[in-house]
Amino acid sequence: MSATARKIAPNAQDIQARKGSVPLVSLTAYTTPMARLMDGHCDFVLVGDSVGMVLHGLSSTLGVTMEMMILHGQAVARGLDLSMLVIDMPFGSYEEGPAQAFRNAARLMAETGAGAVKLEGGVEMAETIRFLVKRGIAVMAHVGLTPQSVNTLGGYKVQGRDDQAQAVLADARAVADAGAFSVVLEKVPATLADRITAEVAIPTIGIGASAGCDGQILVVDDMLGFFTAFKPKFVKRYADLGPLAEAAIAEYAAEVRARSFPAAEHVFADQAPAKGAKA
Repeated sequence: MSATARKIAPNAQDIQARKGSVPLVSLTAYTTPMARLMDGHCDFVLVGDSVGMVLHGLSSTLGVTMEMMILHGQAVARGLDLSMLVIDMPFGSYEEGPAQAFRNAARLMAETGAGAVKLEGGVEMAETIRFLVKRGIAVMAHVGLTPQSVNTLGGYKVQGRDDQAQAVLADARAVADAGAFSVVLEKVPATLADRITAEVAIPTIGIGASAGCDGQILVVDDMLGFFTAFKPKFVKRYADLGPLAEAAIAEYAAEVRARSFPAAEHVFADQAPAKGAKA
């Protein structure tokens, strides 16, 4: 093979094969420009239903629709060449049963070109995951804190402490046995995350879990400091761009009001410039 051969994005089998190897890297994305920034740095990019809270101002993910996920999925797909695209199935699009899940997953993949879908739930979703996988749809599972179940979980609480640990472990085992190619572990104790990582045959992707997981994911607006409504304990701010953006906007507003913007270099002359000169 030529040393200059074009690299292609990984698929679900490639991700699964990374179990126990170099940690997998992932972030969420909802727009084409953000996807372009992370393309190639991430093994897979997730169009998360967190888009409802991050970009649409919703109080939870429960109001996110299929149409929203498709729209943002298409936008992110335009920005990716080297990273796999995974898309969340929104609340109400798969819980009714395997047939409903297949229809909606097939639509998501057909209209966005995604390589896989992600859905929340453990033991209760195993039958649905098995149904989808047998019909050619790669599934990333999600156990522990499942935000779409926030109303029944009593809030965004850590899952898997004390007598809950066995239930979360059973969920992880069930989705792996059903054919999921990886599983997100959200907001579970580090010791439990390490045990799950050691006992299941598919990669674990941590978010508020453990550095011992097979990979990590964060919401990009959290780690860049754009989303400031709240900051989960598990988020590390790699940049604080929100205040920088606000300061830039304030400076722009002040210059417009002072009529110092636009300046001469930002406007156009009556006559076209000579050939080779700036317009």
